[in-house]
Amino acid sequence: MKRSLIERKLGKVEKALDKAIEKQEIPGAVVLARMPREGEVLEYSWVRGLASARPERLPMRRDTIFDLASLTKPIATTTAIMMLADEGSVSLDDPVAKSLPSFADRGKEEITIRHLLCHSAGLKPWRGFHELLIQKERKTGERWIGTLEGREWILDRVLRSGLVHEPGGAAVYGDLDFIVLGALVEAVSRQSLDQFCESRIFTRLGLADTHFFPLPEDDSQAMPDSVRRRVAATENCPWRDRILWGEVHDPNAYAMGGVAGHAGLFSTVDDVMKFAEFYLDAWHGRSDILPPERVREFSKRQHLPESSDWALGWDTPTEGSSSSGQHFSLHSVGHLGFTGTSLWIDLERELIVVMLTNRIHQVAKRSHFSLRPKVHDAILEGLTAE
Repeated sequence: MKRSLIERKLGKVEKALDKAIEKQEIPGAVVLARMPREGEVLEYSWVRGLASARPERLPMRRDTIFDLASLTKPIATTTAIMMLADEGSVSLDDPVAKSLPSFADRGKEEITIRHLLCHSAGLKPWRGFHELLIQKERKTGERWIGTLEGREWILDRVLRSGLVHEPGGAAVYGDLDFIVLGALVEAVSRQSLDQFCESRIFTRLGLADTHFFPLPEDDSQAMPDSVRRRVAATENCPWRDRILWGEVHDPNAYAMGGVAGHAGLFSTVDDVMKFAEFYLDAWHGRSDILPPERVREFSKRQHLPESSDWALGWDTPTEGSSSSGQHFSLHSVGHLGFTGTSLWIDLERELIVVMLTNRIHQVAKRSHFSLRPKVHDAILEGLTAE
């Protein structure tokens, strides 16, 4: 194996990232890839561009902290459910209403935890609850956004919401499934979701820079400037009237106080890589910090319905249209985040690629994000070069 050949091949990654920055598709990125080959572990990293253009101009760094957005779903909420299942506190085929009785409303009494993890419960994918709370604040003159009362108000409406299709009849990716799962973790564990994840996942795995950032109740609880200057800025939010910097981008997670099952987690490229390595080691039976049997179970496509590519809380490659590109094996799991984040793990090759960008800074771009498959293809072609 000649490292020089691999490095030349991997030059395509730098070119793709630099071109995306030049075209203003992203302000910056941190990418980290690892894969064993011929008795050693190859690691390559790329750090490009800006972590913040406004309100300060700050360069991207390898230890930049990112709003992971929907990577919260697999890293925090799915892993929490996995641990509760492994200890026997829940069963994946339990009705959700067993732990959350109000969820039985409007014909949802037979929906299971497995349905939620596969996005096949039949819930509406998304609803702007933050907009409803803004209206409520205008009418009452009281604060609801980010308060405990506002959080409970949103949870009550999610739990009592109706169905848009029969459970198991379709797999429609959305946030409400994981808002419910976050509430279920809290009901079963009798801890807040952030406290459970901090003690049972992040601390246990040594993820020192991985946290939810609950909204501060007053200025004394605000994020220290030394921490905030490590955080990648995101959108110039129209309804918050500021560049989001050190606060969760997702509007419903923000309205719920910064902690929710679908979004709210912040982390660095090295912490996400460390989590993925623990996951990979468990899948191969080399570690039991994460339960190996459960990891293998959660990594399998559930075919709920038959055409669905979803595993339990994880996506898998869809042939011809996956953000993982063309080369990841079918035994791969991954997930994306709206802010420009992604994690893909090829369980067979033992390849991990963590790609963190702040693509929505300063505007929440809605265009197709084609950079991910380009980068993943370039990395895999480089690391497997002969």
